[in-house]
Amino acid sequence: MINFNHSHKVLVFLFLISLGYPCLADNNPSSFDIVASPACKTFKGESVIFKNIDDSTAPSAAGMANRNEDGLPVIYRFSYHKSPEALQRFVDLHECAHHQTGDIDLPHPPRNSPAHMMNESISDCIATLRIRDEYEEGKSLLTLAIAGLNTAMSEIGFPASTIESRISNISNCFEKDVSAEEFIDGVLEHRELKK
Repeated sequence: MINFNHSHKVLVFLFLISLGYPCLADNNPSSFDIVASPACKTFKGESVIFKNIDDSTAPSAAGMANRNEDGLPVIYRFSYHKSPEALQRFVDLHECAHHQTGDIDLPHPPRNSPAHMMNESISDCIATLRIRDEYEEGKSLLTLAIAGLNTAMSEIGFPASTIESRISNISNCFEKDVSAEEFIDGVLEHRELKK
């Protein structure tokens, strides 16, 4: 059983929690293979546990970074079978970034506040850098993830300006002359969490 009593430690990936993906022409939902989880350690060096959960109410893949009832770092992967590989990988890496930057162990800023949105943008950037650097076809994979985000966010009613801003951030991060590790180090130094 998942314990969500510590809401200040729960980081729900705001944009992906209701993420949809275009269905087949006949509008029947697709089923996809669930990808293997990526390497993920917290900023403290703890290995993160990935747990698949089939949530019939989730329209597509969604993720949540947290600590479980035993205090162990975890990423809950909701209904990954409902989304293609590119989105699954992006969600995994985005949620991992919340552990890597200490978001999970810091007080959670109010939802939709500038601080909360900055945390989401940082996690998007780290996911983007990891896809770019860790996958042989990183550019193609990210292109598919962006297309899926664009379609999904439009379908669930996000304003065009929000979608454009998010995609612009992801695209700009792809071009950064920095590795994900260097980017994470900068965030940890700024937050005074660097060992």
